[in-house]
Amino acid sequence: MAEILKGAPVTAALNEKMTAEVASLKEKGVVPTLAILRVGERPDDLSYETGAMKRCGAVGVEVKNVVLPADVCQTDFDAALTSLNEDDSVHGILMFRPLPKQLDSEKARQMLNPAKDVDGCTDGSLAGVFTNTKVGFAPCTAQAAMEILDFYGIDCTGKKAAVIGRSLVVGRPASMMLMHKNATVTTCHTKTVNMPEITRQADILIVCAGQMESIGAEYVREGQVVVDVGIGWNEEKGKLCGDVKFEEAEALVGAITPVPGGVGTVTTSVLVSHVVEAAKRTL
Repeated sequence: MAEILKGAPVTAALNEKMTAEVASLKEKGVVPTLAILRVGERPDDLSYETGAMKRCGAVGVEVKNVVLPADVCQTDFDAALTSLNEDDSVHGILMFRPLPKQLDSEKARQMLNPAKDVDGCTDGSLAGVFTNTKVGFAPCTAQAAMEILDFYGIDCTGKKAAVIGRSLVVGRPASMMLMHKNATVTTCHTKTVNMPEITRQADILIVCAGQMESIGAEYVREGQVVVDVGIGWNEEKGKLCGDVKFEEAEALVGAITPVPGGVGTVTTSVLVSHVVEAAKRTL
């Protein structure tokens, strides 16, 4: 049976580190603060907001909630975002997306100050990922996958890695971050030919295909480390599932993240860690 790479111990370690860093910052007069910019009352936004606030509170990070009506106009939205960009007491901004149709989402993404872009959505942040420099922050889910590899002592140096998915949210950033860890990386996508043959050669496989339970036994091999980023609700099984067919993969691979209880568990802690790091950079 595969080793189960649970996210809870990773989160606990991150929280312990952040609690100490926040205490140190407060001694220097800096109170790490996250601003959450939300438009409307989408249930998924509210759920994530609750989780983020709880995680911030656990380590001493302050939260400033800015809630705009669902029918807010572009001018008022721009003013709210500009105010947060210019507020020196705010170190990180979480801007919930997608925005309502009356707002220009691309304009909003580019308006956000990369130094406060703790969710890694701006071009500045993505450039920082590709150049491996401290410009903005990496997308939280991609970094959560890296945090799991680090915590469990999985050395990427010289290893073959494959990433299934090429989105700017997970796939491409994860590929670059693996490369920075000295892995040899292949990025697979919907146009990849003979994908199972490629993924079976990998020592480390990160799956962010965006298709629930689309990756079965034919994609994996013995000894592999599999990080499943996907999550969706399986109506037939009545439970959350990842992009990987867990039972099939677990019987073969060396280690695998569960869904739920894996990458998603770590993502919010990564978001909060970015707020703390943004505060540290102001000193």
